[in-house]
Amino acid sequence: MLNLDFGFLNWDIIQNFILKGLFFSIQLTLVAMVGGIVIGTLLALMRLSGKQWLVLPAAAYVNTMRSVPLVMVILWFFLLIPGGFYSAIAGTWGANHRAELSAVITFTLFEAAYYSEIMRAGIQSVPKGQVYAGYAVGMSYRQTMQLVVLPQAFRNMLPVLLTQTIILFQDTSLVYAIGAYDLLKGFDLTAKNLNRPVESYLIAAVVYFIICFSLSMLVKRLQKKIAIIR
Repeated sequence: MLNLDFGFLNWDIIQNFILKGLFFSIQLTLVAMVGGIVIGTLLALMRLSGKQWLVLPAAAYVNTMRSVPLVMVILWFFLLIPGGFYSAIAGTWGANHRAELSAVITFTLFEAAYYSEIMRAGIQSVPKGQVYAGYAVGMSYRQTMQLVVLPQAFRNMLPVLLTQTIILFQDTSLVYAIGAYDLLKGFDLTAKNLNRPVESYLIAAVVYFIICFSLSMLVKRLQKKIAIIR
């Protein structure tokens, strides 16, 4: 009979193992979200530019990233890129935290492909009359996109962007494959050090559920508010 004991869960364990991993998971999610949206928006604009020398490389990048498993990309960046690269861009910290830095780069570039498709749909959801109106008052293509189209596209796609970010947070657990210290790694170390594997992984599942479910409820409320504004 399974005998569960959660008495090991005290503040010292939470602070030394779990919070450290949670902080990195949140940090990785936020950095990858911001970087992914920025790069993804540029990719979306390239694909919608109508210029083949911009459309083709952007489409190839997005389709490639969306066609391979994330864990494979994580291993590519960690194993194939020389350690000197991480030292060059982040000094001693990069050399000592190669797994964490590799995870940040990987997630940013990988998620950019998904954010790109979301932003492309958002841009296309803006009525073309808005674009023509911008041209009519003398705006350039860049000004029309920056001042007219993109603000509306972000508003239209905000719930979808945040939903993708929730998925991104869940996917951060995959950095366990390269030894990065994320939330799952914190629970794993707790399990190994205290010999409580079943309890540790059950609590990990509960924590992931609480965070993701709470964020999903916030996204639903935001979606309703945006629908009212429309």
